[in-house]
Amino acid sequence: MGHINPKYNHVSVGGFKVNDIARQYIDEILDSGIISYGKFSRQYEKDFSSMHGCKYGILSNSGTSSLHVALQTLKEIYGWKDGDEVIVPATTFVATINIVLHNNMVPVLVDVNSDTYNINPLIIEEKITNKTRCIIPVHLFGQPANMSAIKEIADIHNLKIIEDSCECMFAKHKGKTVGQWSDIACFSMYVAHIIVAGVGGICITNNVEYAAKIRSLVNHGMEIKNLNVDDNVSPMPQTGRRFKFDAIGHSFRITEFEAALALSQLDSLQMWNSSGARARNAMHLMTGISSINQHYHTDIQLPVTKDYNTHAWMMFPIMWYGPKDDVIKYLNEGGIETRDMLPVLDQPIYNFTGDYPVSEKIITNGFYVGCHQGLTPDHVQYTIDTLRDYVEATRA
Repeated sequence: MGHINPKYNHVSVGGFKVNDIARQYIDEILDSGIISYGKFSRQYEKDFSSMHGCKYGILSNSGTSSLHVALQTLKEIYGWKDGDEVIVPATTFVATINIVLHNNMVPVLVDVNSDTYNINPLIIEEKITNKTRCIIPVHLFGQPANMSAIKEIADIHNLKIIEDSCECMFAKHKGKTVGQWSDIACFSMYVAHIIVAGVGGICITNNVEYAAKIRSLVNHGMEIKNLNVDDNVSPMPQTGRRFKFDAIGHSFRITEFEAALALSQLDSLQMWNSSGARARNAMHLMTGISSINQHYHTDIQLPVTKDYNTHAWMMFPIMWYGPKDDVIKYLNEGGIETRDMLPVLDQPIYNFTGDYPVSEKIITNGFYVGCHQGLTPDHVQYTIDTLRDYVEATRA
């Protein structure tokens, strides 16, 4: 079935390429000897939060950690109980579920929309009970969830919102960037994400009480009064600071190295904006796979960007016209990396019951391929050609 081109046969779902600014920053850190929280961490927190319309940013060692302390912050401030409920989408990465369980709360699943793969606001309300405290919408694959509808529901029912924006940065819903629609929003800088620092996450918020509590929790639960009272409640050393702890916190801190790598990429917005390489590669895939559908009368479902959204294109999700295992095997053998579209319903660790038809179909038919800025048009065309070879051979 076709010929594997050795020139393009490593098409990854993510990548990282160091730039000169990053090398300069890393050298400066090594020369200074300050490798824990310092000026690069402070600057990244300030710049990233500001670019998303928020005043406060608090770094942690992963997007998962950011989600964990965001929920813990709201639980402790508002006195939520163990066993209280948090609404989450039925298609997401396991971290969204796990942080609810780690906080001794109950994840309540809501099915997703069949076109955007984000949580379906039309069925959220039927899952709300007198124990519901929070909604965690996920901006999957780089497209914002329908936050205006979700916020309206949350306001009616007096619920808090945490945006799981680990897969989405700088994108907008109805003119406002992700991060501005919630009490706290959480982002990731893990490998294959939009900004890549190896590891790392960040919470952003406009609420100083939340910011201080989050900062405390990522620093072992240190008393807030022993943190600096500056423009971002930073943990920089100060005379007379004492090791006093009034919460069960975590060692979720990040180093200056990850912060510097992340900061060096903030000036490269062309990587993810509407005229950048990610959008270019996504549109190339859209056009090429659409031509396969037209020529072979297949029904490969392509991602849909709502007219009220912009898209960050972290990944390119595909719903195959049948079970996906054989086409994934063919792509992988050709050097094209794929991933499942983040299933949770079939994970051995969970025991979810209920009717989630869209998410169940995604488990059977859904996968994604890369469209990141490290891929050239030739890499993208190779992905399209490989899919065409598979369809032609299997439909002959």
